[in-house]
Amino acid sequence: MTLPVCKSASLISVMLLATTACAQPSSADANSNNVTQSTTNSQLAQAVSATVDKRLRQVLTQAGIKTKITSIVPSKLPNMYQVNLAGQLPLHITEDGRYVIQGELQKNPSKQVVTKTPVRSTSTQVGKPVSASVKSSMLANMAALKSMSAKTPFFYTAVPGVIWGATLEGVPFLLSDDAQYITDGEISVIENGQFIGLDENFEKHKNQSVFASLDKSQLITYPATTTERAVIYVADDVNCPYCRRLHHQVPSLNAKGVTVNVIGYPIYDASPKQMRGIWCQADEDSRRQAFDKAMLQGEMTPASASCTVDHVTPNREKAAGLAVMATPAIYREDGVLYQASFESPEFLEFLGVE
Repeated sequence: MTLPVCKSASLISVMLLATTACAQPSSADANSNNVTQSTTNSQLAQAVSATVDKRLRQVLTQAGIKTKITSIVPSKLPNMYQVNLAGQLPLHITEDGRYVIQGELQKNPSKQVVTKTPVRSTSTQVGKPVSASVKSSMLANMAALKSMSAKTPFFYTAVPGVIWGATLEGVPFLLSDDAQYITDGEISVIENGQFIGLDENFEKHKNQSVFASLDKSQLITYPATTTERAVIYVADDVNCPYCRRLHHQVPSLNAKGVTVNVIGYPIYDASPKQMRGIWCQADEDSRRQAFDKAMLQGEMTPASASCTVDHVTPNREKAAGLAVMATPAIYREDGVLYQASFESPEFLEFLGVE
């Protein structure tokens, strides 16, 4: 994952400081960068059964890991083992060998206020927001991390005790459910002996949870003009060239039975104010017309003096859980992200329309 800060800044730096500025490593960062080595030293004394050790080595070798495995020890991430590799970042893997994270754990510098182990998630909770009590406990243990707040999204993953989170700028991370260890790795899946990529089941359900949380009255919706066959959500910015190119296709998509829900997702410096002007329009039709004018003609509609409410930011903050890396980000209603050109034939295939 690429962080939107200087390359020298660690994930902890991003969370300690405003995420819009480059950060120099702090003493806390220097200490956190040694977590992997110190963790390895302290954990070597903890036994990992020969059976587990052998099986995990076989799983990883079959999946294509050619780097020498120097040791396998219990991970600081719950329900995982840390696989130390010669000259590379360690892996963290579940005992069944299905879920894998590659990344260096960083120690949260905050004081641990809540020490009780939270109730761990079940398979039915994958991709669901964490409970209010779990979130409260985690935030209590993250007081030194300035970018963490009650608005920060956290979701259960397929690994009980490992939580997925994102900053409000959309930078994803993983952490233990006691918030003591954090990494910017992602969860990958090994299936039938091979790495098949990120955990798509988690991503789908997480994104569905995000869609359910959005204020539907603050989406700009372009309904299908024929029998509805698909619904998509698009994270859009009025100054994004590719967003504008996609917007030219909206009438054609509507005619093919596709309903388009636009999430205001400003990323350009001028966009927040301009998009607030559009979202300040009196009714849904006026808002659509103002958005069309911005996307098709490049003309922005200013907010009236009487409009003092920001209708864009609440959904933008909720959409942080989508971890948008670039706009337009296009999602099917089932939470699947489209990751190719929307100008290619594959786009209509992705939507299930002709």
